[in-house]
Amino acid sequence: MPRIVPLAAAGALPVWRRPVTLLFLMAIAMPLSFATWSALLNNFVIDAAEFDGSDIGWLHTVREIPGFLAIGVILVLLVMREQVLALSALTLLGAATAATAWFPSMSGILIITMLSSIGFHYYETVNQSLQLQWLPKDRAPQMLGWLLAAASGATFVAYVVIVMTWEALGLSYNSVYMASGGLTLVIVAYCAFAFPQFESPNPQRKRFILRRRYWLYYALQFMSGARRQIFVVFAGFMMVERFGFAVHEVTGLYLINLMVNLVAAPLLGKAVQHFGERRVLIFEYVGLTLVFLAYGGLYWFGWGVLLASILYVIDHIFFGLALALKTYFQKIADPGDIAPTAAVAFTINHIAAVVLPFLLGYLWLVSPGAVFGLAAGMALISLSLALMIPRHPEPGHETVFASLAPAPAE
Repeated sequence: MPRIVPLAAAGALPVWRRPVTLLFLMAIAMPLSFATWSALLNNFVIDAAEFDGSDIGWLHTVREIPGFLAIGVILVLLVMREQVLALSALTLLGAATAATAWFPSMSGILIITMLSSIGFHYYETVNQSLQLQWLPKDRAPQMLGWLLAAASGATFVAYVVIVMTWEALGLSYNSVYMASGGLTLVIVAYCAFAFPQFESPNPQRKRFILRRRYWLYYALQFMSGARRQIFVVFAGFMMVERFGFAVHEVTGLYLINLMVNLVAAPLLGKAVQHFGERRVLIFEYVGLTLVFLAYGGLYWFGWGVLLASILYVIDHIFFGLALALKTYFQKIADPGDIAPTAAVAFTINHIAAVVLPFLLGYLWLVSPGAVFGLAAGMALISLSLALMIPRHPEPGHETVFASLAPAPAE
């Protein structure tokens, strides 16, 4: 078999060597490391280095720096194919995760976090590009839902093992991190040898691209990055700091999320396909506004742990609807713009992500409820932007205003 196969000819390959299979294997490999790292993170940093709200804010600021620099993917693609870069980034993520517990200090945790973050963000940037290039537009929403379900399924198995064995076998942070990172490396090794290099019919531009007609997509990405940081950084931290969740309890909450996602993710993809990106994103942002206000209520009104747990699960479901943002861009994009724009969008997504965690870490020390109130405001801004998406987006009709004026020059 040739090592370079045109995408159009990939259908003749056995199922286990096709592009979609590769996407599914990578979708499984990434969360084995990243989700396990996230599940143990809040307990690990508190136990190993006595982190407080300010420290966790700084850690996530460091973690998001590679996302802010994701535009560097464009330079890497000058010397490396997207598929090779995706597997190389997964290798770095797996290796860094395996070594996480070897550095139980503030400086050590920050360094290993930076390395794993480079792997995670460069993988995510290229993976998004490959998904939009390899999946046909008419099936992309549903396939993205199934990919999300596959990732949830793999993570579900890992979390079940943690919940069932953490206390029973007296597991250590080191053993869990090494096992999860090692499994990622095994899957990556298989992908490197089992699959040929797939050649997209639309060569990707390997230069910086910032087009005015994509402005709404950029704005939605910026708000997504700002809003999501509050959930990623502080929602899980709240469960440990305010409600005293232990490792197996945090992981149990994640398990509930995953069980819901296994069922919901394919349905979310169908919802995008049926209702369209505009309606789905409006629904997501209205829901997130209410969820973040309720998070604030946990502090303002002293609501209890049961509501906090329910909100955490609902929050996770709403974020799954973000796949609509991917398919919105797929519909409006020039096919050759997908890879460079994915890199630019990741950088835009992480502008606020680099600044907000440590700033909000200090606000958290004064008023945790205010942090979630700010997130609700961000969700409302996202809602106002989603109202600008047309019902049927396409090139030349990227926003509801496109028909009112001639297409802007690039």
